[in-house]
Amino acid sequence: MHEIEPYYNWQKYYDSAADDRSPFYGKEYNHDVYSETIYGYYIDPAWDNFGSETLYLKILYVDYDMGYTIIELIGEWNDTLNNDIMTLKRNVLELMIKEGINKFILMGENIMNFHGSDDSYYEEWFEEVEDGWIAAVNFPEFVQRELHKYHLDQYINMGGTLQVDNWRTLKPSVFYELVSQLVQRRLN
Repeated sequence: MHEIEPYYNWQKYYDSAADDRSPFYGKEYNHDVYSETIYGYYIDPAWDNFGSETLYLKILYVDYDMGYTIIELIGEWNDTLNNDIMTLKRNVLELMIKEGINKFILMGENIMNFHGSDDSYYEEWFEEVEDGWIAAVNFPEFVQRELHKYHLDQYINMGGTLQVDNWRTLKPSVFYELVSQLVQRRLN
Protein backbone atom coordinates (compact mmCIF):
# COMPACT_ATOMS: atom_id res chain seq x y z
CA MET A 1 0.00 0.00 0.00
CA HIS A 2 2.90 2.34 0.63
CA GLU A 3 3.57 2.44 -3.12
CA ILE A 4 0.12 3.85 -3.98
CA GLU A 5 0.55 7.60 -4.27
CA PRO A 6 -2.15 10.17 -4.80
CA TYR A 7 -2.08 11.52 -8.34
CA TYR A 8 0.63 14.17 -8.31
CA ASN A 9 0.71 15.58 -11.87
CA TRP A 10 -1.97 18.16 -11.06
CA GLN A 11 0.07 19.72 -8.24
CA LYS A 12 1.25 22.35 -10.72
CA TYR A 13 -2.40 23.47 -10.93
CA TYR A 14 -3.47 23.05 -7.30
CA ASP A 15 -1.94 22.31 -3.88
CA SER A 16 -4.35 21.91 -0.97
CA ALA A 17 -1.63 22.81 1.55
CA ALA A 18 -1.13 26.19 -0.18
CA ASP A 19 -4.87 26.97 -0.52
CA ASP A 20 -6.03 29.08 2.43
CA ARG A 21 -9.62 27.89 1.80
CA SER A 22 -8.65 24.21 2.00
CA PRO A 23 -9.18 22.00 5.08
CA PHE A 24 -5.50 21.05 4.73
CA TYR A 25 -4.08 24.56 4.41
CA GLY A 26 -0.62 24.83 5.90
CA LYS A 27 -0.04 21.10 6.22
CA GLU A 28 3.62 20.18 5.89
CA TYR A 29 4.48 16.85 4.32
CA ASN A 30 7.55 14.81 5.18
CA HIS A 31 7.89 12.45 2.24
CA ASP A 32 10.68 10.56 4.00
CA VAL A 33 8.57 9.39 6.96
CA TYR A 34 5.77 6.87 6.60
CA SER A 35 3.62 7.23 9.71
CA GLU A 36 -0.01 6.74 8.62
CA THR A 37 -1.36 3.21 8.31
CA ILE A 38 -4.47 1.39 7.20
CA TYR A 39 -4.81 -1.93 9.06
CA GLY A 40 -1.10 -1.89 9.84
CA TYR A 41 -0.01 -1.19 6.26
CA TYR A 42 1.86 2.08 5.76
CA ILE A 43 0.54 4.47 3.15
CA ASP A 44 2.35 7.19 1.21
CA PRO A 45 2.83 10.36 3.32
CA ALA A 46 1.11 12.51 0.68
CA TRP A 47 -2.33 11.14 1.63
CA ASP A 48 -4.33 13.32 4.04
CA ASN A 49 -5.89 12.06 7.25
CA PHE A 50 -9.31 13.61 7.85
CA GLY A 51 -10.12 11.64 11.01
CA SER A 52 -10.92 8.16 9.71
CA GLU A 53 -8.88 5.13 10.77
CA THR A 54 -9.25 3.37 7.43
CA LEU A 55 -9.96 6.00 4.76
CA TYR A 56 -7.61 8.76 3.56
CA LEU A 57 -7.90 11.32 0.80
CA LYS A 58 -6.12 13.84 -1.35
CA ILE A 59 -7.82 16.93 -2.71
CA LEU A 60 -6.41 16.90 -6.22
CA TYR A 61 -8.06 20.03 -7.51
CA VAL A 62 -10.54 22.75 -6.59
CA ASP A 63 -12.05 25.45 -8.80
CA TYR A 64 -13.96 27.87 -6.58
CA ASP A 65 -15.28 29.88 -9.54
CA MET A 66 -16.83 26.80 -11.14
CA GLY A 67 -17.72 25.26 -7.75
CA TYR A 68 -16.12 21.83 -8.10
CA THR A 69 -13.49 19.64 -6.52
CA ILE A 70 -11.74 16.40 -7.43
CA ILE A 71 -10.87 14.20 -4.44
CA GLU A 72 -8.93 10.94 -4.60
CA LEU A 73 -9.57 8.31 -1.90
CA ILE A 74 -7.63 5.33 -0.57
CA GLY A 75 -8.49 2.59 1.91
CA GLU A 76 -11.62 1.03 3.32
CA TRP A 77 -14.76 3.17 3.46
CA ASN A 78 -16.41 1.94 6.63
CA ASP A 79 -19.69 3.53 7.69
CA THR A 80 -20.61 0.53 9.84
CA LEU A 81 -17.83 0.79 12.42
CA ASN A 82 -16.29 4.22 11.89
CA ASN A 83 -19.11 6.25 10.29
CA ASP A 84 -16.60 7.48 7.71
CA ILE A 85 -19.22 9.47 5.79
CA MET A 86 -20.01 11.53 8.89
CA THR A 87 -16.31 12.19 9.52
CA LEU A 88 -15.69 13.03 5.85
CA LYS A 89 -18.73 15.27 5.72
CA ARG A 90 -18.01 17.16 8.94
CA ASN A 91 -14.23 17.53 8.53
CA VAL A 92 -13.91 18.13 4.78
CA LEU A 93 -17.09 18.35 2.72
CA GLU A 94 -18.96 20.89 4.85
CA LEU A 95 -15.94 23.20 4.83
CA MET A 96 -15.82 22.97 1.04
CA ILE A 97 -19.56 23.54 0.69
CA LYS A 98 -19.17 26.73 2.76
CA GLU A 99 -16.60 27.84 0.19
CA GLY A 100 -19.09 27.38 -2.64
CA ILE A 101 -18.24 23.86 -3.80
CA ASN A 102 -21.35 22.01 -4.96
CA LYS A 103 -19.94 19.51 -7.46
CA PHE A 104 -17.85 16.67 -6.03
CA ILE A 105 -15.85 14.18 -8.10
CA LEU A 106 -14.65 11.29 -5.93
CA MET A 107 -11.90 9.13 -7.44
CA GLY A 108 -12.31 5.64 -6.02
CA GLU A 109 -9.78 3.38 -7.75
CA ASN A 110 -8.02 2.80 -4.44
CA ILE A 111 -11.13 2.06 -2.37
CA MET A 112 -10.54 -1.51 -1.27
CA ASN A 113 -13.84 -2.12 0.49
CA PHE A 114 -17.08 -0.46 1.53
CA HIS A 115 -19.19 -1.24 4.59
CA GLY A 116 -22.47 0.64 4.65
CA SER A 117 -24.87 1.71 7.31
CA ASP A 118 -27.77 4.13 6.83
CA ASP A 119 -27.96 6.83 4.18
CA SER A 120 -28.72 9.90 6.33
CA TYR A 121 -25.37 11.67 5.85
CA TYR A 122 -25.42 10.95 2.10
CA GLU A 123 -28.91 12.38 1.87
CA GLU A 124 -27.84 15.43 3.89
CA TRP A 125 -24.80 15.95 1.64
CA PHE A 126 -26.94 15.55 -1.49
CA GLU A 127 -29.43 18.15 -0.23
CA GLU A 128 -26.66 20.61 0.66
CA VAL A 129 -25.16 20.62 -2.84
CA GLU A 130 -28.52 21.91 -4.18
CA ASP A 131 -27.90 22.53 -7.91
CA GLY A 132 -24.70 20.48 -7.84
CA TRP A 133 -23.99 16.77 -7.84
CA ILE A 134 -21.74 14.02 -6.50
CA ALA A 135 -19.96 11.63 -8.87
CA ALA A 136 -18.05 8.48 -7.93
CA VAL A 137 -15.53 7.84 -10.70
CA ASN A 138 -13.60 4.60 -11.19
CA PHE A 139 -14.91 2.89 -8.08
CA PRO A 140 -14.35 -0.88 -8.27
CA GLU A 141 -17.45 -2.79 -9.34
CA PHE A 142 -17.76 -4.71 -6.05
CA VAL A 143 -17.70 -1.39 -4.15
CA GLN A 144 -20.39 0.01 -6.46
CA ARG A 145 -22.53 -3.06 -5.74
CA GLU A 146 -22.25 -2.36 -2.01
CA LEU A 147 -23.11 1.31 -2.53
CA HIS A 148 -26.17 0.23 -4.57
CA LYS A 149 -27.14 -2.25 -1.84
CA TYR A 150 -27.47 0.69 0.58
CA HIS A 151 -29.31 2.76 -2.07
CA LEU A 152 -26.56 5.37 -2.12
CA ASP A 153 -26.79 5.54 -5.92
CA GLN A 154 -29.82 7.80 -5.43
CA TYR A 155 -27.40 10.43 -4.09
CA ILE A 156 -24.15 9.60 -5.88
CA ASN A 157 -23.76 9.16 -9.65
CA MET A 158 -21.60 6.11 -10.38
CA GLY A 159 -20.79 3.29 -12.75
CA GLY A 160 -21.21 2.92 -16.49
CA THR A 161 -19.72 5.88 -18.32
CA LEU A 162 -18.22 7.19 -15.06
CA GLN A 163 -15.46 4.60 -15.40
CA VAL A 164 -12.95 6.99 -17.02
CA ASP A 165 -9.72 5.07 -17.50
CA ASN A 166 -7.77 7.89 -19.15
CA TRP A 167 -8.46 10.59 -16.53
CA ARG A 168 -4.78 11.03 -15.70
CA THR A 169 -4.06 12.14 -19.29
CA LEU A 170 -6.46 15.09 -18.98
CA LYS A 171 -6.07 18.50 -17.41
CA PRO A 172 -8.33 18.98 -14.36
CA SER A 173 -10.69 21.38 -16.16
CA VAL A 174 -11.07 19.00 -19.13
CA PHE A 175 -11.69 16.08 -16.80
CA TYR A 176 -14.31 18.09 -14.90
CA GLU A 177 -16.09 19.01 -18.16
CA LEU A 178 -16.16 15.35 -19.20
CA VAL A 179 -17.60 14.18 -15.86
CA SER A 180 -20.05 17.11 -15.79
CA GLN A 181 -21.38 16.19 -19.24
CA LEU A 182 -21.76 12.54 -18.24
CA VAL A 183 -23.63 13.49 -15.05
CA GLN A 184 -25.85 15.99 -16.89
CA ARG A 185 -26.87 13.29 -19.39
CA ARG A 186 -27.92 11.09 -16.49
CA LEU A 187 -29.87 13.89 -14.82
CA ASN A 188 -31.71 14.80 -18.02
